[in-house]
Amino acid sequence: MGFDHGAGGATGTAGAGGATGTAPRLRLSIVGTGYLGATHAVCMSELGFDVLGMDVDDGKIARLAAGEVPFYEPGLEPLLRKGLDSGRLRFTTSYAEAAAFADVHFLCVGTPQKDGEYAADLSAVDAAIDGLLPLLSRPCLLVGKSTVPAGTTDRLAGRVAVEAPAVELAWNPEFLREGFAITDTMRPDRLVFGVASAAAEETLRQVYASAISAGTPVVSCDFATAELVKVAANAFLATKISFINAMAEVCEATGADVIALSKALSYDDRIGGRFLHAGLGFGGGCLPKDIRAFMARAGELGVDQALSFLKEVDAINMRRRARMVDLAAELVGGSFGGMKVAVLGAAFKPNSDDIRDSPALDVAATIQRRGAAVAVYDPMAMEQARVKYPQLGYRDCALSAVKGADLVLHLTEWPEFREADPAALGEVVAERRIVDGRNALDASRWRAAGWVYRALGRP
Repeated sequence: MGFDHGAGGATGTAGAGGATGTAPRLRLSIVGTGYLGATHAVCMSELGFDVLGMDVDDGKIARLAAGEVPFYEPGLEPLLRKGLDSGRLRFTTSYAEAAAFADVHFLCVGTPQKDGEYAADLSAVDAAIDGLLPLLSRPCLLVGKSTVPAGTTDRLAGRVAVEAPAVELAWNPEFLREGFAITDTMRPDRLVFGVASAAAEETLRQVYASAISAGTPVVSCDFATAELVKVAANAFLATKISFINAMAEVCEATGADVIALSKALSYDDRIGGRFLHAGLGFGGGCLPKDIRAFMARAGELGVDQALSFLKEVDAINMRRRARMVDLAAELVGGSFGGMKVAVLGAAFKPNSDDIRDSPALDVAATIQRRGAAVAVYDPMAMEQARVKYPQLGYRDCALSAVKGADLVLHLTEWPEFREADPAALGEVVAERRIVDGRNALDASRWRAAGWVYRALGRP
């Protein structure tokens, strides 16, 4: 099957990412403009493609069309405005406009965890297919980037074959890290193409020509393998994080130091030091829900025993939050009643305003329910935190948050907190007591400033 690259597209050079010479330039639509979709649209525009971002959310599209990114990602907003100014990037709420515009359609909608279940909610994927497929009458490539359970692409391919036989489906999983999304899109560490034909692979190679020419390896495979790569990668990372956090539990029982343990382990090339950092554990919109959806799908396939270890990975991760609360209680005599607690951090990780499944806010809310007056500060996630956790107190800077505090909790490792002056903060707190939930502060520096310093997995 060939693909018609001439849907009104100009001829000539396609920029850093497209076909060159006299071949018509590929035009791309991005269906779904959340974190993944908006980033993909902006970066593809930066690579020289004509891009149309499409979403059913009027408010989101209005903000993007006005040059405003609805979330925080370092460096993305200037690139958005550059794309808009160049004319290569536009946004719409019309499926019909997207269908008429593009040669390649990327599905970038969310697949959250179902309420009350471990399984992934694929309603947005199915809705996008429902909206787009009836409008695709000419040859084009439909490319899924959303994280989906194995078997989803085969199911959708069956629909495509019946409802839009001129269209071919491929799956191209994303591997974005929040805070590094531009780099991960423009210079990915690998590209995975789940394809059923050489034509589909060639089209994807045109889209990603810039990265491929720079040496990014390509894995071309079947649909199921492409689907599994993303969830398997996240399961492995989650397992590595939970492993070192399990060792932190053992360290606390034995009096060992998990930081020194992790350092010693990292020198083994078979293990390595990345993601071997003990602390409060993982959160966000990917790892927790992806490993749970992976377990759910394994159960449906009859291979749930193969992934039974992920139940303990998840349990270890959640125990870190409970241990953080217990350690904080120890420092204030066992009860939070009448205590003022400062929480430094709300986002699930630095360089992001994402509070989905945030360990920091989970801990803060638990302590507040147990009687403490909690004051939270985060450099980027305050607006989102206020909406979801209105019962907590919020301050506009770290100094204000810790003022009068009986205890300070460091729960998101922003550079601002790592570089804070413990002596200056010590002047305004009621008691110089801190629990470092991320093992990211210089313990000797804080102790030298008169603070009682505690951390997960350390003496």
